[in-house]
Amino acid sequence: MEKINNLINSMTEPFLLIGDFIVRIGLVISFFLHGYGKLPISQGFIDFLASKGVPLSEMFAYLVAWGEILAGIGIILGGLLIKRDPIMANLITKLSGLTIVIIMINALLIAHSHWSIFIGERGSVLFASEQLFLLLLGFFFFIKGNRT
Repeated sequence: MEKINNLINSMTEPFLLIGDFIVRIGLVISFFLHGYGKLPISQGFIDFLASKGVPLSEMFAYLVAWGEILAGIGIILGGLLIKRDPIMANLITKLSGLTIVIIMINALLIAHSHWSIFIGERGSVLFASEQLFLLLLGFFFFIKGNRT
């Protein structure tokens, strides 16, 4: 077992520095595109939020879209600034992760509240959804920040 472990470690060693960036890039692409896809804000999105009881639905529609875009940018920016300003980079990463957590919890409560946890039709099961992974990655970066 130790030989196999050492072999795998030696093969992956050159990629250790980009490991976090692979996760960051996946999260950034997904979250940025979710936000960008909401622009320009449609009346349909505003009406949907209002129908779910969201107060000030127009303002929240803009906050969600721009929050998704900026949190995505923040996750990658926090990683890029590690060497230049580690404290600021860590803060940007953690705040972006927290923003993702807040947005995803609200998305699950507002837009996907009818979903079950384990069973249901394809596309409406929490543990088989992209939303859960976005939420978990948000928690990961909020908790971990840029610490290795």
